[in-house]
Amino acid sequence: MRVLPTPTRLAVALLAAAALHGAPAAAADEPGWTAGPAAGRAATPRPYFYLAGAAGSVLEDRLTLANSGDRERTLTLRGADAYNTPDGALAVRPAGDGAAAAGAGAGAGAWISFGAATTVKVPPHTRAVVPFTVTVPPAAAPGDHPAAVVATEAGHEAAVRVHLRVGGPTLAALTVEDVAVHGSGGSAVIRYALVNRGNVALAPELAVRAEGRFGEVPGRAAHAVPVELLPGRRVELSEPWPGAPALDRVALTLTATAPGAAPATARASAWLLPGGTAARLGAGLLALGTLATAGLLLVRTRRTRRERPPEPPATAAAPAPEPELTGASR
Repeated sequence: MRVLPTPTRLAVALLAAAALHGAPAAAADEPGWTAGPAAGRAATPRPYFYLAGAAGSVLEDRLTLANSGDRERTLTLRGADAYNTPDGALAVRPAGDGAAAAGAGAGAGAWISFGAATTVKVPPHTRAVVPFTVTVPPAAAPGDHPAAVVATEAGHEAAVRVHLRVGGPTLAALTVEDVAVHGSGGSAVIRYALVNRGNVALAPELAVRAEGRFGEVPGRAAHAVPVELLPGRRVELSEPWPGAPALDRVALTLTATAPGAAPATARASAWLLPGGTAARLGAGLLALGTLATAGLLLVRTRRTRRERPPEPPATAAAPAPEPELTGASR
């Protein structure tokens, strides 16, 4: 594992990947020190912390700091909330973030305490083991509360995932939303959003089914989505659609599943057109519509003229009577 060069965001996604591959610890960008769970009773190294307990309980574990360099290291320790970024990556709140501070709306990062050992000096070629506690509030909701333990030195940070579950009823619930298709053929991309509406982390899978104007077209079989979706989070994702037709109108159905959750579906329809075709087709349709409108107006004008009744001929005005010349006085 490594730390990002800035302390504002830590790549917990790297920690999750390490967990899948059995990596034992988080490491700094510059070699010299690592942070990870202290060895347990089992011989296999732990990739992350896993703690479970009832609301109101106090849980304990230990963090190992290993200094393999030739100089002393001074490390600062803290707890932090973990969350999904909009594109699905896992990250932790930076130090001083209001969401990570104790108080209203605080997450599980605020439950982690190192007591007086928030700053630890580790001599060269030495391994330090630092205990910490997780105090679960009495009113904590059941389910998963993602967090991390963060070690910092001179702007470099390393985070170790804390997978914390509070006892009680759990709910796995998933929805898929806002489906759209961009491009066509081999360059087609499907965009969609996944929302975790339950209280446990989810490992979703997605299947794509498509119907064209002349029947079913190749979609995508159910496959794992490279995201760990945390409770209450929404992520916006995209993936290639290699089987998309180059020219067709398709009705797309996406089905998202996750262990313990009911399948969720969303539908969308779209014209798939080759590159550049859309603009030319749009211009052609606009011109055709203009011609059709002009022709319709011309036909209506001619029809109106034919159906209008002829006007009666105008009668000549009667001449005014000339005065009678009789020579009689008036």
